[in-house]
Amino acid sequence: PGLVEKHLAAGDTVFLDFKTDWCTICRAQERVVNALRSKNPAYNENIVFINVDYDEYGGSDFTRGLRIPRRSTLVVLKGEEELGRIVAETSSKTIQALMDTALEAATATS
Repeated sequence: PGLVEKHLAAGDTVFLDFKTDWCTICRAQERVVNALRSKNPAYNENIVFINVDYDEYGGSDFTRGLRIPRRSTLVVLKGEEELGRIVAETSSKTIQALMDTALEAATATS
């Protein structure tokens, strides 16, 4: 509670991973995200990655406010804007596109 809001208020670009320990799609997404993060250090340097336990926070005001439909949802936020989301998708190309959107927002100069 409060962690995401704190980062958004600081101007960070936040990549949220709504997942559970028992979800196979979530584990597949996590493998792809981790592989992409290890290939491109710019992701870790510029994006705040936050895992959200859907079993614990799926019914929270925060999760409902974002209209997260289920576990295995990936969302990118900056400020008060949602920049993109993926639901139950495990394609490396699709997840990389979302991570690139986050990186672009994080490194954009105003």
